[in-house]
Amino acid sequence: MAALGWLTPRRRSATARSVLAGEASAEAARKSSQDTQDVHDVQDTTDAAAREPEFPVLGDDRAAAFFDLDNTVMQGAALFHFGRGLYKRKFFETRDLAKFAWQQAWFRLAGVEDPEHMQDARDSALSIVKGHRVAELQSIGEEIYDEYMAERIWPGTRALAQAHLDAGQKVWLVTAAPVEIATVIARRLGLTGALGTVAESVDGIYTGKLVGEPLHGPAKAEAVRALAAAEGLDLARCAAYSDSHNDIPMLSLVGHPYAINPDTKLRKHAREKDWRLRDYRTGRKAAKVGIPAAAGVGAVAGGTAAAIALHRRRR
Repeated sequence: MAALGWLTPRRRSATARSVLAGEASAEAARKSSQDTQDVHDVQDTTDAAAREPEFPVLGDDRAAAFFDLDNTVMQGAALFHFGRGLYKRKFFETRDLAKFAWQQAWFRLAGVEDPEHMQDARDSALSIVKGHRVAELQSIGEEIYDEYMAERIWPGTRALAQAHLDAGQKVWLVTAAPVEIATVIARRLGLTGALGTVAESVDGIYTGKLVGEPLHGPAKAEAVRALAAAEGLDLARCAAYSDSHNDIPMLSLVGHPYAINPDTKLRKHAREKDWRLRDYRTGRKAAKVGIPAAAGVGAVAGGTAAAIALHRRRR
């Protein structure tokens, strides 16, 4: 895919494949948000309690917010839940589901993204969807969101996103998950759209390959940079939210970086840089932002136990 014409040439630390992935994701995100613009006339404002007194700035249309998905907006990994839904629909074998379950259990227990697990999950997903129609996966994604994802949204992070929406700003998910699934989640949450990994398709059918590379690490930063250029945003006035040190490149792009449910490395980096932190996983900090502590801890513990139990049953 050719580079997008509106991306200003610049020196980058990211690889060429990261840039390509970022540009492809930004292009897909803008297209999907334009297609679903009418949906945003009605916003859910029930969780709009956790806004900062001075931020976001009301009516600042050159500002936007960028939210990582896994363990930031949603408990666990979207790709795992998508895999569960595809297994239910007999897209793949039982042994593959056990593999997805183990990767999810590791992600929950360790609190970090393991590169090998993530690569295995992406390879498995690509092989599973190869030959299927894009429209089919989009339709299934709607069902999977209702079945596995809706109840795993962090209320605190959802409230932060709503604060930006209430201020008249656009809010984008930025994730390594497939852009089709990310777009479904964004639309269900009333957000503007999603930047996600773009799988190659020809005539509406998946080829089993990616455009560039997964939207991870530096590729996320490139996607945000490309989208900001296309939308006329001032990154110094924008906000970004993530749980992972892998997203430091994206967080460093904006003037208002937030560490949400941070892993150890991101927490340390955020404190050194005086970035704002929010943690919705523990009783003390959940109570601080008005979230029932038992609900937050119970959801994580229950999800971990379920993933491990599933793995054991399938062995």
